Amino acid sequence: MITNTKRLGGLLARHTTRLCLGLAAWISTTQSSLAVGPRVAATAPATQDLRLQPLKDLDGYFPFQVPASKESWAARSEQVRRQILVSQGLWPMPPKTPLNAVIHGRLERDAYTLEKVYFESVPGFYVTGNLYRPKGKSGPRPAVLCPHGHWTNGRFLDSGAQEVRQSIVAGAERFEEGGRSPLQARCIQLARMGCVVFHYDMIGYADSVQISQALAHGFAKQRPEMNTIENWGLFSPQAEAHLQSVMGLQTWDSIRALDFLCNLPDVDPERIAVTGASGGGTQTFILCAIDQRPAVAFPAVMVSTGMQGGCTCENASLLRVNTGNIEFAGLFAPKPLGMTAADDWTREMPTKGFPELKQLYQLLGQPDLVMLKPLLHFGHNYNYVSRAAMYSWINKHLKLGLPEPIVEPDFQRFTKEQLSVWDDAHPAPRGGPEFERSLLNWFSEAADKQLAAKQGSVADCQKVFGAGVDIVLGRNLATAGEVEFQPAGKAEKDAYVETVGRLRNRTYQEELPLVILKPHAESKRAVIWLSTHGKEGLYRRAQGDDYQPRPEVRKLLDAGITVLGVDMLFQGELAPDAAPVTKTRRVKNPREAAAYTFGYNHALFAQRVHDVLTVLQYARSQDPKPEMIGLAGLAGAGHWAAAARAQAREAISCLAADTGGFRFGKILDIHHVDFLPGGAKYGDLPGLLALGAPGKTWLAGEGGEPPSLTSKVYQSAQALQQITVYSGSPDWAGEGAAEWLVKTLK
Repeated sequence: MITNTKRLGGLLARHTTRLCLGLAAWISTTQSSLAVGPRVAATAPATQDLRLQPLKDLDGYFPFQVPASKESWAARSEQVRRQILVSQGLWPMPPKTPLNAVIHGRLERDAYTLEKVYFESVPGFYVTGNLYRPKGKSGPRPAVLCPHGHWTNGRFLDSGAQEVRQSIVAGAERFEEGGRSPLQARCIQLARMGCVVFHYDMIGYADSVQISQALAHGFAKQRPEMNTIENWGLFSPQAEAHLQSVMGLQTWDSIRALDFLCNLPDVDPERIAVTGASGGGTQTFILCAIDQRPAVAFPAVMVSTGMQGGCTCENASLLRVNTGNIEFAGLFAPKPLGMTAADDWTREMPTKGFPELKQLYQLLGQPDLVMLKPLLHFGHNYNYVSRAAMYSWINKHLKLGLPEPIVEPDFQRFTKEQLSVWDDAHPAPRGGPEFERSLLNWFSEAADKQLAAKQGSVADCQKVFGAGVDIVLGRNLATAGEVEFQPAGKAEKDAYVETVGRLRNRTYQEELPLVILKPHAESKRAVIWLSTHGKEGLYRRAQGDDYQPRPEVRKLLDAGITVLGVDMLFQGELAPDAAPVTKTRRVKNPREAAAYTFGYNHALFAQRVHDVLTVLQYARSQDPKPEMIGLAGLAGAGHWAAAARAQAREAISCLAADTGGFRFGKILDIHHVDFLPGGAKYGDLPGLLALGAPGKTWLAGEGGEPPSLTSKVYQSAQALQQITVYSGSPDWAGEGAAEWLVKTLK
């Protein structure tokens, strides 16, 4: 059963004198919370904390460190692959609904045919494209999936006579027809080589009309009408909290396009290649990183240690935190990976990026299965010369058996009307803002159903919820890092010793101001006390400038429990100008998409959880080692404590958290200090609390019962009695938590 403590009523009935004294202490505490003074002497500024440096953005430097062994790469690749999936909203993978594919409008040429295709990646959301098939070829054929990238009008590209003639003079193209549409050129040539080719639209291009190109690829300003707690739109805080993005939708479309291609009766699903350039190159290496079906990959002019992709369709929150495109491409190893470089952000690939990929393939025993064709005298392209390198790679590794060199002849271009899938018999589907909302709602409801099915098992919950939260928060106790404490001052008090100093996380180059209150009559017990005021939250003003431990902290000290307080990032001594932070930092990109900041940097909320794990790592390393460690987060700090407990699990003996009813899904600003991409995806705060099962938990701020999700998971662990719910007055929550901690940590 759940222990339900009605603290205020009990205190009024039994301890009138104690109540009066407590009220006086509370008044003093409340006053001090409004003007917390410099109780703990400041030490040297924490200039060594790497996080105080400028944020990283898409134009940063993204090197790839080759792992030392196959075993270390296996572990690292699993983690990075999961990071991609989580960032795309694909962990767990959404249900695959019927494609309901329509193929129509067959046109014939000398050696190939063209057909128009549309199908539903989810009910009511259509992927559109063209299917090229070789003529006169029997048996299941190899196939190539072609995402097109950011070319004007996408699949309908016609660069015009003047531009193509300049390309011919420069040696980039050979023929006017092929040069005017290099997208058609590769599809037609691959079909002539005997491959089935599906060329599909990126969201907002050509026939993909339900979400506009201006929104999907040109989003610049937040839309207040879409930033709602229910029925939200893309790029909103709620969409980000649920890991819903244009890139995620596009990646899902690529997975479903691969489903469509593999299920065609004339396709050999064991011989599938994927190739695209620019944004199509991004989709190529992302798809090939997370889906095991492709046998050959050729992302052109996109893989590099430089600019990682400038479009909103190439960026998602969480995606490139501590990783980048080189490592993403490496996830395809040891299967055949070909690439091109040009006079763009890929120009340094021959010396930065490709040598490391070569070493990775060497480590895995296949050094000849990775190739870079540097064509640095051309700008950003997928021109005739680049396509020739791709044809040779695919000929070799899809085992087409064609004599080389393979020369691309000219062809008759298809017109926009011949390519377009929509006509009177096949009308374009509805789109617009209401469709956008309904689409995101479908993904939310599908995810909720999948996660609900895991609530009956702690193991399943931790495997699915926990693995996702690991990426969302970015660090757990196993990866908390190596820490050391550098004391800066010590003071003897009546019943305890106060020590201040710096707690340095050597692994991540982070540095935290820490205060340790150690009772003289110490037992092997400790509590990490979190506060919105940082380490100053341990104290209240007694008289003048005299500060004493708060009554609830003193209760712990009197029970022989060591108490640790910390300034987390941008708190206390780490706060700029000693002022509370009201907005998170953002990169210089003027576009108001969260992914430009949080696709490359941890959110402040996650970084503060990292700080708690750093303190926990230190507390666990003490000599003598504490037998029990509690974690307390009250008065606005409960959500940090719940998240840290989710990542530390049994290392925290008990949790006392006053959540105040906090939910990530209710935040309406992408730069709110508690904004967390993915925060609502895995059950929001109740999901974090559930990950602590079956650990002992004191819970306030949630009413008279624990949240339903939390209860279900604890019930499945037969540990519902481990939750103590406080439903008394918020004024007495601190004392109630302290009493519970003293009793629980005996």
